[in-house]
Amino acid sequence: MPELPEVATYQKVFERHAVGKPIREVVVNDAKILRNLTAEQFVEQLTGRTFIGTYRRGKFLFGELDNHAYLQLHFGMTGDLVPYQDPADAPRFERFRLHFTDGSVLGFDDSRKFSHIVWVDDLPAYLLSRKLGPDALEISEDTFLQLLAGRKGQLKALLLDQHALAGVGNLYADEICFQARLHPASRLDGLSDEHKRLIFQLMQEILSSAVERLAYYREYPENWFWQWRQLGRPGPEGIGVVQRATIAGRTTYFVEGWQVLV
Repeated sequence: MPELPEVATYQKVFERHAVGKPIREVVVNDAKILRNLTAEQFVEQLTGRTFIGTYRRGKFLFGELDNHAYLQLHFGMTGDLVPYQDPADAPRFERFRLHFTDGSVLGFDDSRKFSHIVWVDDLPAYLLSRKLGPDALEISEDTFLQLLAGRKGQLKALLLDQHALAGVGNLYADEICFQARLHPASRLDGLSDEHKRLIFQLMQEILSSAVERLAYYREYPENWFWQWRQLGRPGPEGIGVVQRATIAGRTTYFVEGWQVLV
């Protein structure tokens, strides 16, 4: 499932290819990803409208319309935004498309149909109903430290908990733990204040770096764990080996002996 950097990249695509363009026509090819509107209602609500901005919270992207309603885009595992003009360039698994008055088109592609699209009349109420925590790139250090205060669970479980902190998923959680040299099963109540500040700093640096690279994995730094992790491979400086385990309910990679369990 896309994590914060991937959704931030979709946000840039949406802003470039949809915001400020009046919608001339809406075509729904498959309404199964529409959650609270029929295909007919979706077409009616969007035709003639204009997106005036976007908002992102964690893994959720919202397009704001000129009537101040929002369209929530959740990309599942294979959702994508595909801008084009020539019908021959339409994506193979296009579920719906928006035709704009300037002749451009934005298609929503999803081969596995795990995406979902939600019409939102009241964004604050919707966010409250989803119980999303603060965005992982927007949260302040003080708020992050308060979030960890008094907690006794595992480090990785906290990073993955979207109700506590929105945006970090499995791969980036492993990267944060690796760069902090902390075992992902480390207990929160065992972390020092220095550990907690380091985790915050690395979370900000890693996510920001990924966003700057448009979540293009091949452009990530060569020393990132993501680039070379392989079960049984020696760790940095020959210390430890890469191990795999289920932690916080997710498949987790870490370097035994390099990452300290506290």
